[in-house]
Amino acid sequence: MAKTKKIGVFDSGYGGLTILKEIRRLLPEYDYLYLGDNARAPYGTHSFDVIYQYTLEAVRYLFAQGCGLVILACNTASAKALRTIQQHDLPLINAQKAAGEKVNVLGVIRPTVEAVPAISKSGHVGILATPATVSSESYVLELEKTNKDLIVTQQACPMWVPLIENGEHEHSGADYFVDLYLNEIFAKDPDIDTLVLGCTHYPLLKEKIENSPKVRARNAQGTPIHIISQGSLVAESLKDYLNRHPEYRNGLSEGGSCRYMTTENAERFSQSASVFISAPIQAEHINFGKTV
Repeated sequence: MAKTKKIGVFDSGYGGLTILKEIRRLLPEYDYLYLGDNARAPYGTHSFDVIYQYTLEAVRYLFAQGCGLVILACNTASAKALRTIQQHDLPLINAQKAAGEKVNVLGVIRPTVEAVPAISKSGHVGILATPATVSSESYVLELEKTNKDLIVTQQACPMWVPLIENGEHEHSGADYFVDLYLNEIFAKDPDIDTLVLGCTHYPLLKEKIENSPKVRARNAQGTPIHIISQGSLVAESLKDYLNRHPEYRNGLSEGGSCRYMTTENAERFSQSASVFISAPIQAEHINFGKTV
């Protein structure tokens, strides 16, 4: 099989770069395409139908650019669009392809929830996510599949993404909104010992979350709060997937490259992306629609 396929990583904006960073750290040999649909972000405020349509358009674009696998590095897209794309659209897309050219789409929620039961000691788990991810209840449903005895509490954090994307997350003003949502989720369930950062932006707030009064107090009492970021979990899951599916792995090109694309201003994306991946990049502006 010719090794010409790339791994596509898609997000509505910048957060997926935290996933890409960890994937490339673990699997540096492959070639990657990153697509941020910044012009239509944030996805979390849109309806199911709109999120599904936007995500499908992006996935089709990445397939057309030569991707054999696409990772939805966006919790909102994973929650609202992944299942429909896998069940309805992929069979139609693959039916048009020759043998050995099949494509697939993976998400970020399942790799995350699979790690939770072994981490939580109390069985009380908190999900910090965007309003759209919370309303989908995808984490609740997936966690129930892994362990029906888990008690799952969700908290929407609508201000966290705007703070991060406007570069305010490192300033003291962000502390108010970090503490606000943490106080709310612990008020709902004081026995939570595991917090899942259910948005790919949120790792940039992890240090503030760890140092928040509520979390520090619990740690001081000897009941540590475990804070789960998705990047390394998704990367490990992808590595395992490729090991189990040589039909995809064997077709991937191994040049170690990464191309960055955005539907918004390329210069702005390039500047903002460095916040998420700690390295300079050069993005390009693209337009996409119903490609396939």
